[in-house]
Amino acid sequence: MIYSKADKTQTEEVFSVFSAAIQNMELQGIHQWDEIYPDKPTIADDITRNQMYIGKIDNRIAVCFVLSEEYDEEYKNGCWQYPDSRFCVIHRLCVNPEFQNKGIASETMKYIENLCKSEGYDSIRLDCFTENPYSRRLYDKTGYSVVGYANWRKGRFELREKKI
Repeated sequence: MIYSKADKTQTEEVFSVFSAAIQNMELQGIHQWDEIYPDKPTIADDITRNQMYIGKIDNRIAVCFVLSEEYDEEYKNGCWQYPDSRFCVIHRLCVNPEFQNKGIASETMKYIENLCKSEGYDSIRLDCFTENPYSRRLYDKTGYSVVGYANWRKGRFELREKKI
């Protein structure tokens, strides 16, 4: 897989990956994302701010994710294990449905951890929809501890953290 930051010319392609993932999740009864979030303006903003990454296989986007130091106010509900560490936050990790069940998310998490470590981060934080068994299993498997909960429009989310 070849990882890079997305550029403006890829906005439609990135958005189509998210759209396909939303449709796939809906079919599985996972109501995490919808037409309100993540929408095209959010994705375009992620790209403009140079925070959207993509992973490509055979010149097709297999995975998208955002890395930043920004987080929602609900993160105050976390009993963070490393409160004084320099941390990065993963947002909107999305595997293209055409590439699911192939270890792409696990491989991407390793890539993210190595990238964040090389950029001087000590830990990684994220939130995980409690009704998404796939993401919960991924984050359990990759060592992210639940440190609290947040409630957003779609329901309850786990706040997670890992020292890298």
